[in-house]
Amino acid sequence: MPASADPRRSAPPHGDAAGHPDAGVALLDRVRLELGIAGGESVAPPPSVVPLPSRLATAELAWASVSAAMLAAGRSPDTLDPARIAVAYRSDRVLMIDGAAPSVWSPYSAFWETADGWVRTHGNYPHHADGLRAGLHLRGDAGPAAVGAALAARTTAAAVDAITSAGGLAVPVAIANPAVDRSLRERPLVEISGMGEASDSRTRRARNTTSSPGSLPLRGMRVLDLTRVIAGPVCTRTLALLGADVLRLDPPDLPEPEWQHLDTGHGKRSALLDAHRTPLDELLADADAIVLGYRPAALDRLGLHPELLARRHPGLIVAQLSAWGTENPDRAGFDSLVQAESGISLIESAGSGRPGALPAQALDHSAGYLLAAAVTTLLRRRPQQERSWIVRTSLRRVAAELLGMPRRREPAAEVDLDVGPHIARFDVDGSDLVTARPALAGLEFRPPRAWGADQPAW
Repeated sequence: MPASADPRRSAPPHGDAAGHPDAGVALLDRVRLELGIAGGESVAPPPSVVPLPSRLATAELAWASVSAAMLAAGRSPDTLDPARIAVAYRSDRVLMIDGAAPSVWSPYSAFWETADGWVRTHGNYPHHADGLRAGLHLRGDAGPAAVGAALAARTTAAAVDAITSAGGLAVPVAIANPAVDRSLRERPLVEISGMGEASDSRTRRARNTTSSPGSLPLRGMRVLDLTRVIAGPVCTRTLALLGADVLRLDPPDLPEPEWQHLDTGHGKRSALLDAHRTPLDELLADADAIVLGYRPAALDRLGLHPELLARRHPGLIVAQLSAWGTENPDRAGFDSLVQAESGISLIESAGSGRPGALPAQALDHSAGYLLAAAVTTLLRRRPQQERSWIVRTSLRRVAAELLGMPRRREPAAEVDLDVGPHIARFDVDGSDLVTARPALAGLEFRPPRAWGADQPAW
């Protein structure tokens, strides 16, 4: 690729490797304005850059996202530790279960060279790996070498079409499209809309659970968690950290990888419920908020469209997170896929021709903290603004934000962090679990529960 076409050299202008703390402050100020978080004075930048080295402003995005959650909770971001934010964003790297680090990536989740470029696939769930092999007309036990050979013989477009048609997940590794990103940035990073008025019973309970000075701000609030993987669980884990009673619901026929649940399940209860067969109305009638992380089209089929929920349950806060936004209701996706298709992977390439990646799944984590900031703000505001609210963001919208922030010519050097002060140990049903401590300062996680160990009831 000629230098003039190198996506790593494209606009916006690069800066130096020292970081762009003012970019993080500017983003936080705008998020605070969009969410209506009280307080007019600008927050000072962190004392040091969050050690998440990359060409894009990953460090500044992470600091601003966590700071937004702090401000929403009525706490100052001045107490945040940049090193702890970095460890929290890379929590999968410090996770230990009974003294062993789990394997967090399937060999079917990778970059693959095609006849005319690259694709990125995701196969961490068995059904997605099955779809990948089926789309390439491979046997069900075909290994990564066979996948690589099959993809090398196909064009990028043909490979993506074949895999997605078979139920697998694959995207082209593409150059960033500044026009698309500018269009996405014309919308708020987290969109909020209000509907109707709250019911008397919901309003009375909200007033009765208003936190006292010094207590957790979401004490007594009930949150249903219908999310998976990282972004949604980070959001609901943060709400639990702030005192909410969070009940996570999963379909019985789609087990969650143990490590994934233990990495983000802190402070929540976990139950199995088939939403196709069991109405959620009884749980929703006593919920203050619900966080949705499934594809928009899948939610519609389950009768969980946000506007429908808001009308059916007055006063409910409905938070919706998706990979590609509601304009792509049928598209499933993950952080790594959004990085690849949005242009981030080519920008972060080391120059060998192979695509690269951000130093953490920063789209996921940032979307989770930003959504938590919005939900926290609305829950704390409810006694004064008694109505239903719908909150939305997507990994693709967060990617557009990151792509519009200042860049560095080269990533800073990796920092050899002492992670000891930033990890916690729990006993989960007899298993010794080591996880990252909260990015939010002054708070500590309660241990995760075993996946599916609780009843689907408040």
